[in-house]
Amino acid sequence: MGDLLMGRFPASGGSPGRMPLPAGDAGVGAEGSGGLPLGAAAGGAFAFGSVPWQRDQRLWWLLWSRCPGLGWVRLRSLERGCGGLAAAWRLPSAGFAQLPGWHAGLVPVVERFRGHWGVDPLARLLRDPRVDRRVLLPGDGRWPAAISALERPPLGLWWQGRGTLWSLLARRRAVAVVGTRRPSPHGLAMARALGLALAQAGWPVVSGLAEGIDGAVHGGCLAGDGAPVGVLGTPLERVYPQHHGQLQRAVGQRGLLLSEQPPGAQVHRGNFAGRNRLLVALAAAVVVVECPPDSGALHSAAYAWEQGLPLWVVPGDAGRHAALGSNRLLCQGATPLLAPEDLVAFLGPGPLAPSFGAVAAASRPSADPAGSEQERLLAAVGEGASLEQISLQLGRPASELAVALFQLEWEGMLRAQPGLRWQRC
Repeated sequence: MGDLLMGRFPASGGSPGRMPLPAGDAGVGAEGSGGLPLGAAAGGAFAFGSVPWQRDQRLWWLLWSRCPGLGWVRLRSLERGCGGLAAAWRLPSAGFAQLPGWHAGLVPVVERFRGHWGVDPLARLLRDPRVDRRVLLPGDGRWPAAISALERPPLGLWWQGRGTLWSLLARRRAVAVVGTRRPSPHGLAMARALGLALAQAGWPVVSGLAEGIDGAVHGGCLAGDGAPVGVLGTPLERVYPQHHGQLQRAVGQRGLLLSEQPPGAQVHRGNFAGRNRLLVALAAAVVVVECPPDSGALHSAAYAWEQGLPLWVVPGDAGRHAALGSNRLLCQGATPLLAPEDLVAFLGPGPLAPSFGAVAAASRPSADPAGSEQERLLAAVGEGASLEQISLQLGRPASELAVALFQLEWEGMLRAQPGLRWQRC
């Protein structure tokens, strides 16, 4: 499907009127020009597809990522230069300035950070109420490869909702719909119709939960009993705009909410622009409904062009400023979208469509041992079970099963309950 989709739209290198990415669109982890290019930082020890991180690896990453001034580049040079992030905690102060991409001005920042957390930081981190196990990290099995390929990858993705959707997002089996916060009645109606049609066709719908087009497409997706995916510019505990509280709760219950902003993080204007790159990295195609020339939706369009993704645009009233930016995309080579049915016919059934699931299951090759192991564990958990019950059912030692169960919990497939019990997400 990915090759088919890309075949219907000009490659990124030859797109007419291709827009440069806005210079101010900086996300988490941007560190300036020193050291390695930020996109290249996705390789090495933190690469997607490598052996999944164990608990302590995840905790060290979470800890160091809280240090001011550290992003992908410096975390990677820290890991490489010290032989691991755990060893970096014991590095003498003078050693930091010698690492690639670091400078002397960061040393006092790191020293204050290490002094705050003390000699046993992981124990203290585990006691921190803000440490949520529902965070996807670069070393996790379902971390999307397209996220690591971004110029400014996030350090983590905090999430709420249906963890099973991550396997679809990792394969870009979703559609992103974006647009202005001040749409026309036609734009609102089209966005809602798109959300409904995509949901009924089995496609997860990704948007930003903002005012206007974002809210309308999420509402349509919910009305179609679909799987909305909201990418926030705030931490998960914040609601913006405030009157979207009920909508955000519904998306978090029936779909998935995600944010690169950790719990308690301050909200900055650039956070909302930065999320546009995440929207596109999770999608197989991007639809712009309506937007003015200065809209953040144009950032999403630019990222889609950069990655060679299909870009569809709903034509708007030529006399409306709110549609001027999106109409110009049509002049630059985007595909006009006149009806939601056209998009659904082009995409075909989505990964959540019943017929698609049956065909995919019939054609899927036999599962690998790791996959079979996960399936047996998930089947044993069922609607909820204790470690002892799972051990008796599978006839395996509890100590052996505990490691695998905790890994499934970290990956968002299981939810921990009191008394060493688990429940499927």
